[in-house]
Amino acid sequence: MRIVSGIQPTGNLHLGNYLGAIKNWVKMQDDVAAEGGQSLYFLADLHAISMPHDPKALSANTREMTAALVACGIDPERSILFNQTQVPQHAELQWLLNGTARMGWLSRMTQFKDKSGKNREGASVALFTYPVLQAADVLLYQATHVPVGEDQKQHLELARDIAQKFNNDFASEETPVFTLPTRSSRPRLRGSCPCATVRPR
Repeated sequence: MRIVSGIQPTGNLHLGNYLGAIKNWVKMQDDVAAEGGQSLYFLADLHAISMPHDPKALSANTREMTAALVACGIDPERSILFNQTQVPQHAELQWLLNGTARMGWLSRMTQFKDKSGKNREGASVALFTYPVLQAADVLLYQATHVPVGEDQKQHLELARDIAQKFNNDFASEETPVFTLPTRSSRPRLRGSCPCATVRPR
């Protein structure tokens, strides 16, 4: 079993993050380690740049969020905790998967509609292709399970669709390139920030 999930370092860790994702990550890290599996958690700073941001603040927030995750119980001895921008393969795989993902698939993503609002023409391309980066986050590590709430379920389904199409196009049925990840549920608190993503955010 391999778990992969991420969180955007766009602000301070709050109760919604903790109860909605981090508490579950700590439990999973312990369960997965006991079974001989692997848990990978990352700071999704590539995802954070899909919206307007201050680079210095993002860098500081990334360090603070890392410290907060460790303080909440993410144990570097039992999990892998890393910064997304330090692994260039996330962006490289996203670029390759952009050739497999379809515009129609991305245009139906509800979070793009919500975040871009009435200014879709002014939204960044990064915001539009955000779900492909989420797919890359998960598929890069051959994740078997991804802890996501209802707000990210559509993104995991897209990751599975991209992986399946890539496997169909470029691999044999006996030796697929990508593992199709399974959803591992986490609670969604009313009013909580959906910052924890398929990133694997």
